[in-house]
Amino acid sequence: MYRTIGILVTIVFLLSILLAFIALTVSRISLNRHVWLAGFFAGILDFFYMPLKYFFYKFSDSRILDKWMVSLKNISNRNDFRKTQKRMIITPHCMRSMDCPASSTKTGIQCISCGKCIFSKLKEDAEKYGYDLYIVTGSSFVKHVLKEKNYDAALLIACDYELNKVMMGLKGQKIVTYGIPMLNDGCFNTEVEYGNVLDTLKMLSD
Repeated sequence: MYRTIGILVTIVFLLSILLAFIALTVSRISLNRHVWLAGFFAGILDFFYMPLKYFFYKFSDSRILDKWMVSLKNISNRNDFRKTQKRMIITPHCMRSMDCPASSTKTGIQCISCGKCIFSKLKEDAEKYGYDLYIVTGSSFVKHVLKEKNYDAALLIACDYELNKVMMGLKGQKIVTYGIPMLNDGCFNTEVEYGNVLDTLKMLSD
């Protein structure tokens, strides 16, 4: 009996490794083209996230895993996002100007459109495409944002790690997410390719 259990455990373990490897391969491919069953493979990577994160940290760059996973989730969520009605943009405060005069509340930085950074333009385009804009100082602020309205979609701008983290966190909130990665990481002076932001806003409104 114990021998049978041992064999079954070994088989399950080997199948898990194989499934995780296939999901990783598909996520990498998703960076360059559309893939089938993106949601299924994204779920597998979510399940195995911690051991995979450790593996990438030890032998590669852990940010690569998050980048691949965000790409896979974007493909999976794209069509569902287009069907949503109450949308928000959540973006980090590290993209704002060091001379920003805006104040902070429990839902983040309150942009006053001073024109010193990208947020003046983003606030304008967010309204144009029907989004509420939130500039948060940490992922913990998201829980306060969720209390503002009954949102069903969130367009996220952040580094790959934060994108994946928030995507996993909002999965249980029944909120469809889509992520736009920033050009660089850091606590200040980060940037996003604004052309990519505009293209994404247009694409998700079609």
